[in-house]
Amino acid sequence: MAKRSFLASFSYAAEGIGYALKTQRNMRFHAVAAVVVITAAALLQLTWQRWLFLLVAITMVMAAELLNTAVEVVVDMVSPEPHPMAKAAKDTAAGAVLLTAIFAFVVAIIVFYQPVAAWLGSQH
Repeated sequence: MAKRSFLASFSYAAEGIGYALKTQRNMRFHAVAAVVVITAAALLQLTWQRWLFLLVAITMVMAAELLNTAVEVVVDMVSPEPHPMAKAAKDTAAGAVLLTAIFAFVVAIIVFYQPVAAWLGSQH
């Protein structure tokens, strides 16, 4: 097998992200949610510590969604007919996405609570 160039590996990764965005409704939802959260964080001028927690949570959800997509594609390729083990693999991967999404939601509540409360307090 020929060695891939370092730059080519970035291209393949970008293709994978593009594939997920084009074919997976949940990936598009998470991407839009990330843009909304990042915009809100910028408007509220959050501290770098709060930014860090948000970016970790966003990255975890997006990475989990990419892995979920990979699992689904491979399972569909090797098991085109319904099978209990194929279902278990897909459900488990989806569970990982759900777990990270819940984590991200909790992080967002913790990160935004005080800045939003302060902003709302200054509006009166």
